[in-house]
Amino acid sequence: MLGKTYDDQICSIARALDVVGERWSLLIIRDSLFAGVTRFGDFQHNLGVATNVLAARLEGLLTAGIMERRRCPERPEHHEYVLTEKGRDLAPALIALTAWGDRWSSPDGPPILYEHAACGGAVRQQIACASCGPIGAAEVAVRPGPGMPADHLANRRPRRPARAGRPGRAGRPGRPGRH
Repeated sequence: MLGKTYDDQICSIARALDVVGERWSLLIIRDSLFAGVTRFGDFQHNLGVATNVLAARLEGLLTAGIMERRRCPERPEHHEYVLTEKGRDLAPALIALTAWGDRWSSPDGPPILYEHAACGGAVRQQIACASCGPIGAAEVAVRPGPGMPADHLANRRPRRPARAGRPGRAGRPGRPGRH
């Protein structure tokens, strides 16, 4: 069972999950980003999430700097929850996650389609090399970046070559591979 945080992970994905990995967080961001939802009651109505859970998730997004709370112009006694630049920068990740969900979890086809507002063309996220353009995931190599502590690298196990006929690192027969 996973703990509540990924403090021992030196990984940007783990750090991002600490911020937006709770069950409702990405759906709140999705509704704000793509449906223009800003009001507590509208998030609650659209998502069907319990009000205490919604309040906790919004507070977490505020604390993380992903959203900011503003007074509602028409009703100053109410607040709006608006995405910051940090929150809006999650758009490519949400579009990529949607594409994965459309492919693997939507047997009747995509429930929503993203399109360019100006021309109506389909919007998609892809992996691209800065020099070569679009590439496949198998063509991506990793190397330590400036944020990788040297002592962490010293404790890592080396990458093992793939077994014939199997991509990536395989475990022993009858056991799933461990990464």
